[in-house]
Amino acid sequence: MVEELINSPADGTTPRRIADAYVHALADLDPLTAVYLGFNPEDDRLPDLSPAGQEALAELSRATLAQLDAAEAASAASDEAERRCARLLRERLTAELAVHDAGENFRAVRNLGSPVHGVREVFNLMSTETDAEWGVVGRRLARVPFAMEQYRELLTEGIERGLLSGPRQVTTVIGQIAEWLAGDTPGGWFGSFVQAAPEALRDGLTDTAVAASAALAQLRDWLRDVYGPAASDASDTTGRERYARWVRYWTGADLDLDEAYSWAWEQFYDLDAQMRAEAEKVLPGSTPMQAMKWLETDGPVIKGEENAREYLQGLMSQAIDDLQGVHFDLADPLLKVESRLAPAGSAAAPYYTAPSLDFSRPGRTWLPTLGRESFPVWDLVSTWYHEGVPGHHLQLAQWTYVADQLSTYQVTLGGVSANLEGWALYAERLMDELGYLTDPGHRLGYLNAQMMRALRVIVDIGMHVGLRFPADSPYLPGELMLPDDARAFFGRYCGLSTDFLDSELIRYLGMPGQAIGYKLGERAWLQGREGAKAAAEARGETFDLKAWHMAALSQGSLGLDDLVAELSAL
Repeated sequence: MVEELINSPADGTTPRRIADAYVHALADLDPLTAVYLGFNPEDDRLPDLSPAGQEALAELSRATLAQLDAAEAASAASDEAERRCARLLRERLTAELAVHDAGENFRAVRNLGSPVHGVREVFNLMSTETDAEWGVVGRRLARVPFAMEQYRELLTEGIERGLLSGPRQVTTVIGQIAEWLAGDTPGGWFGSFVQAAPEALRDGLTDTAVAASAALAQLRDWLRDVYGPAASDASDTTGRERYARWVRYWTGADLDLDEAYSWAWEQFYDLDAQMRAEAEKVLPGSTPMQAMKWLETDGPVIKGEENAREYLQGLMSQAIDDLQGVHFDLADPLLKVESRLAPAGSAAAPYYTAPSLDFSRPGRTWLPTLGRESFPVWDLVSTWYHEGVPGHHLQLAQWTYVADQLSTYQVTLGGVSANLEGWALYAERLMDELGYLTDPGHRLGYLNAQMMRALRVIVDIGMHVGLRFPADSPYLPGELMLPDDARAFFGRYCGLSTDFLDSELIRYLGMPGQAIGYKLGERAWLQGREGAKAAAEARGETFDLKAWHMAALSQGSLGLDDLVAELSAL
């Protein structure tokens, strides 16, 4: 079956063709990927979440790597675009297979990005403009109970193999599912979702939503009564070997973890000094934590979810108007980005979803409201430069725009988290450099965001690898970094809400290695910019930042092993 899905002989086939054949084959195997890409709009399936389904995905990756081997052996000479695509495809599939072969899929219980989250998120991405599209929604919704059975089968095998998620993840996911089931609307979140359907279809869809919700309730009870007790003694952290495997998956690099840990502490001390200076401007005589608490309770706020959404939409629209033609040259499809409210039960962090390949679904930012009606402004501005413009939206939408010049794989499934998050954090810094964060509250929010990313490197590596607080640490000097201590340390120096920081800790424990990519990725982007600037000056030329931005955003995905060199050569 896999060979049929690849459907192209290796002899004479280029890496880019192999990569794109892989994208289409994966979309056939995994309908969630198809929805994300805007493929197969009439497909109403959900992915096979069973162990057999996971193995089918791995088989596709192995077959693709075999084709790549044959293609490269047949043609040693390859142009630059083919070379870059081949390197990315090989690195990504090898990293993904390493995670699969280690049995990590059997531990897939976490507060973000798990199979159960994917099954719910797919409905947010589906088109619902016509009765026919609502028909696809209804048929896919009817498959939720079976998908939850397959997911339990996967986790049951994990129990049997002794591959279990940590108890904090289990408790958190049980609570998230409870939120999805809550409310007065029959069918919980699914029931609320189908209320937007045409009236003639609504009753039938509501019945289907109730059945889907019942399947989630069964999963919740199983996690509580069966999986939870089995996982009660499982570790919430990974250890160095598992962590290094995940770091390669998230960053596209074999990082020196001890060097990264030490560097992050240097960043911590520098940012702490900057935050103290900015806090004086916000509230004279205050510490950074006191100033941020004041901004949270007494500073400027937006009242109401819809008003917050409109504010963020305006922020992105203004950024596009100001940056277009000056620091970026954006094609028309990139000029549209939507601000949305995240569905109930989402993790606390805002996020972005990329446009479909044909731009029929635009890029979207999502604000989790967490039941709030009041939204302090101080930390939203920098965050939306990160999530929207010039952050994730400009990079991912530009990738989509140049997909035909690269390969579909390079601009979609081959995305490396540390590259993406590094650009988005660089985008925050760029807006500070351009003078958009002169308001002391907004700039303290930016510095706090930078501090959060430095702390992520510290606590993520420290917890999972089992490192100690440095001897000169202002908190628990010389002590082993345990999760509860890491959370307390985080809360001392990051001025975000308790609920947010609690959610963040669970995220780091459930997605080891992902959180370090923001700051380490930003470091790579800055090093690449400085390398390109130095090269231009050596040639006697003036460095053109706008041209560099567009060239950098048009080269597709790269892992951190390659990013600095490629950016420096632009």
